[in-house]
This record gives sequence, C-alpha cells and structure tokens, in this order.
Amino acid sequence: MEDFLIYLRLGFDHITDPGGYDHILFVIALCAVYTVQQWRQVLILVTAFTIGHSITLALATLQLIKYKTELIELLIPITILITAITNFFFRESKPRGPVISQSSTPIGRYILALSFGLIHGMGFSNYLRSLLGREAAIVQPLLAFNIGLELGQLVIVSLVLAVAYFLLDIVKSRRLRWVLIVSGVVAGMALSLIINNEYLHEFMQGK
Repeated sequence: MEDFLIYLRLGFDHITDPGGYDHILFVIALCAVYTVQQWRQVLILVTAFTIGHSITLALATLQLIKYKTELIELLIPITILITAITNFFFRESKPRGPVISQSSTPIGRYILALSFGLIHGMGFSNYLRSLLGREAAIVQPLLAFNIGLELGQLVIVSLVLAVAYFLLDIVKSRRLRWVLIVSGVVAGMALSLIINNEYLHEFMQGK
C-alpha cells in the first residue's frame, strides 16, 4: 500500500509540476472555452483525454510499443498549439441558444482530446519508466501513477473553471475575451516550446 501511495503522489506531482508545464498548458487549453455550468461537457472531454493517455501510458510502460522520445517531446507542444488555435474559433452563444458554440462539433473536440491523449501518454511513460528502472512488478505502480495523474488533472481543471467563474460570473468579463486571452497565452508558450525543441533543430539541419 505504501508503494501504491508513493507512485500515486509521483503521478500527481508530475502533472502539476510547474517545471514541466507542457501538460498543464494542454489541460488549460482544453478547458478554456468552458464554464462551471458546463462541467458535464468538461468531464466528458477530460475522460476522453484520460482514455487516450491511459492506453499509451500502459502500452509504453509495459514496452509493448516503441517510439522516439525526442519526437514525442516535440509532438506534445504541437498538440497544445493546435488545441489553443481551435479555441480562437470559439463563438459566444446567445442566452437562449446552446451553452457552447464552436466551429467544430463537440464530438470533434472529444476525438481531438482522445487522439492527443495518446501522445501525452507516451510522454508520461518516459518519466514513469525512469522511476521504475528494472523493477519487475510494474502493474501496480502503473495504476497508482495513472490515478495520481488524474487527480492532478482534476485539480488543474477545477482551478481553470474557478478562475473562469470568478471572471465571467462575478467580475462579468466577456467570455470571448477570456477565451482569446487564455488561448493566446497558451499558444504563445507552446510555440516557444516548439521553436526551442532540439529535435526540430536537428531535423531542420538534416541530422
């Protein structure tokens, strides 16, 4: 039980660590267009992301799939940038209309979260494999680590929705402005990660 709690804490700390803020940026971009009143939609969206990264986290940790770590580290900020860009097409709904209106259908956004979750899962597995080393029994650590990731993810989502509630429902800021500012900041930070990625530099130089 003690080992389970250790890996659970490691998973929680990994996704909430400001030093490795790429996963935090993705969750923020994913939830930026939603409000507290839309928590059901957010739950489905987060579940789609969870399913995606749980699949590849398990497969990669169990060494059932192989990939280039450097490529995944480049693809993760690309997923963040794409998600943030889709938010720019957000359109504020009318009071009597649906609670959210976007150029892409909701199912498309869920598929996006699921697909990008597959990429992030491989990123999570890099860290978990380094923790496990040559440890033989990895199923329990894998489960605990994944639960820790989800708890941390829920904390991030809760904070984003809480800030949105304060600004939109209490301060009465415009929802479109909130979405564009948050998404713009996230897109800028993701673009910086892409530009400074060593694998991209080597690829561009033909190495």
